[in-house]
Amino acid sequence: MPEPLRIAGVTIEAGTRASLEIPVGRRSTRAEVFLPTQVVHGARPGPRLFVCAAIHGDEIAGVEIIRRLLRRPLLRRLRGSLIAVPIVNVYGFVGHSRYLPDRRDLNRSFPGSPRGSLAARLAHQFMSEVVAHATHGIDLHTGALHRENLPQVRACLDDPETERLARAFGVPVILNADLRDGSLRQEVLERRIPMLVYEAGEALRFDEMAIRAGLRGIVSVMRELRMLPRTRGAAPRPDPFLARSSHWVRAAESGILRSRIRLGAWVKAGEPMGVISDPLGDAESPVPAPRSGIVIGRTRLPLVNEGDALFHVATFDRPGVVADRLESFQVELGDPDPA
Repeated sequence: MPEPLRIAGVTIEAGTRASLEIPVGRRSTRAEVFLPTQVVHGARPGPRLFVCAAIHGDEIAGVEIIRRLLRRPLLRRLRGSLIAVPIVNVYGFVGHSRYLPDRRDLNRSFPGSPRGSLAARLAHQFMSEVVAHATHGIDLHTGALHRENLPQVRACLDDPETERLARAFGVPVILNADLRDGSLRQEVLERRIPMLVYEAGEALRFDEMAIRAGLRGIVSVMRELRMLPRTRGAAPRPDPFLARSSHWVRAAESGILRSRIRLGAWVKAGEPMGVISDPLGDAESPVPAPRSGIVIGRTRLPLVNEGDALFHVATFDRPGVVADRLESFQVELGDPDPA
């Protein structure tokens, strides 16, 4: 039997699950603030995976992914441990905000400090009570406010174990993403813990395709880690595609954007992706694709200013094949908005 886990002063015996409240501070009203956490500690030894969401408080799709994950009966057969934290930035979540009350970005505040800013203290507590017990991690995100992302995995593919798990996640697109100073991913990887970032959907919205893809991806990673039994007779999923690079197409001028392109579409260099016009329609300017690629993110806000990021385009060796695979993927998961 595995040894008991002790998190936030609570002992979780092997073969049990427990809901915890990890203390992170007090409000000005003296009300205590906690990280809601559930630990499933398997009866047999295995990896210890943390899954977290809402490090940016308005990125709520991951909260629903974790809720559905914890309801899966398959967890009764778990090897190792699952540490699920659906809301990390509890302050931002309550306020429908990406940031903490002091306007700091929690995902630029790791590893944190017990005596630093509010963001630093929250980051430190998460590292001490969650990451310190884990061997692997998955961090769930969406696009920022008024932006939506195609389901994609971002990871440091220089690490073979991380690449193995990124491919196992099962979404068609993988980005070998640079590390950001102060991010959870940078700090976790410095501790030699393989970790994936899943990006899909839009802030403050539930996107059913993004949720289904995320839930299926986490379960697939857990199967790859032998935390859950493999499905017998299941057809292997197609290999994902690794993006060579990505770039944002920005507005050359201010106005009203009419988008002509959908997520997952293949655009060719010079092809118009949308049109920016003034309110009277007297002047219209096309937004051409600077190079060929696949649209993996886009703004949802029609009102744009000069320099605003409009479309996130990733380049691939075979963009047509990627686009076909993405179309099949969206149909398979029941894309509710094909337009």
